[in-house]
Amino acid sequence: MEVNTAGFLPPSIADSIPFSSDKFTHILTYFSLKPESPESQILKEVIEICEMPALEGELKHCSTSFEDLVHYVVSLLGKHIQVLTPHLETKTSNPNFTVGDGIHLVAKSDVVCHKLNYAYAVYLCHSISMERTHIYTVPLIGEDGSRGTSLAACHQDTSSWNPKHLAFDVLKVEPGTVPICHFLKKDTIVWVPSPTS
Repeated sequence: MEVNTAGFLPPSIADSIPFSSDKFTHILTYFSLKPESPESQILKEVIEICEMPALEGELKHCSTSFEDLVHYVVSLLGKHIQVLTPHLETKTSNPNFTVGDGIHLVAKSDVVCHKLNYAYAVYLCHSISMERTHIYTVPLIGEDGSRGTSLAACHQDTSSWNPKHLAFDVLKVEPGTVPICHFLKKDTIVWVPSPTS
């Protein structure tokens, strides 16, 4: 799957472009898109995702500028924060990795920001049940010897999740019975409180 490489717009420009379903015709005009085009459907889906109500215990916000993203994160975690992203130490064309030794719990409170596929950088930032989602760094070792670090989120309390969530079907478990863990995509940004000195 290709990574969306669209960058952030300056806040003055991002704030001047409508970003809501009730202004969708203005958005299409701004980007010179026809309503039936595949690109317009992609933009519409992103706006719908951003306008969906938060789940129980979830705080969420879509940011259309870097400044807005940082402001949102600081409003939840405070000013003493650090950013984590998955990364490879060396480029590799081999996608096969195994988990190495040294999985490390980084934080028990976090804000995770997922990049959405839009005409410019838009991130869906959310925190699911503060103190109930743990973030881990996971060392990776490639078949060719390349190394990297992935990030994993483990949701400790899934009791309010939809019982039809794919994770329950795959793992053959019921909501609220076990933590659900998953890796984060490479264009995901995780914000955590800075370790205290």
